[in-house]
Amino acid sequence: MTEKEYNDCVNLYADNVYRFIVKNLRHEEDARDVVQTAFEKLWRNREEIDNSKCKAYLFTVAYNSMIDHLRKVKRLHLKEEFGEDTKVSHRHVDNAREILEKALARLSETQRSLVMLKDYEGYSYEEIGRIMNLNESQVKVYLHRARLQLKSYLVKMENVI
Repeated sequence: MTEKEYNDCVNLYADNVYRFIVKNLRHEEDARDVVQTAFEKLWRNREEIDNSKCKAYLFTVAYNSMIDHLRKVKRLHLKEEFGEDTKVSHRHVDNAREILEKALARLSETQRSLVMLKDYEGYSYEEIGRIMNLNESQVKVYLHRARLQLKSYLVKMENVI
């Protein structure tokens, strides 16, 4: 791409790229920065870019720059939200163990054994199957059902930890 072709590309597509970016970002200054970055990259790589593909290249670079910008803003927002002055409140949880024990007690013997072997002891599905004389798919199905039952009990408002 020659300098003249680059200038033609700027004249032809600058407004379109800007509209596309500002519509997505909803912030004019940020959109200008993203578009400027896209044109800078186009300029730096102009010798490798075919003039017939400059529009596609420009929109791709602008889109990727916009995504990078959104990620950066999101990280900054989260960093501000969880700054050093943010206080963590520790709720007193005396009954957590009691609630978990009640939830486990509601399970059948097989389900309770599966949960204990897998989640507390760390056995593999295959090992649990050998221990409980079940095949691997039975272990997975029964364990899944047990976890669903535990979840439904633990997320009730009176049991929320």
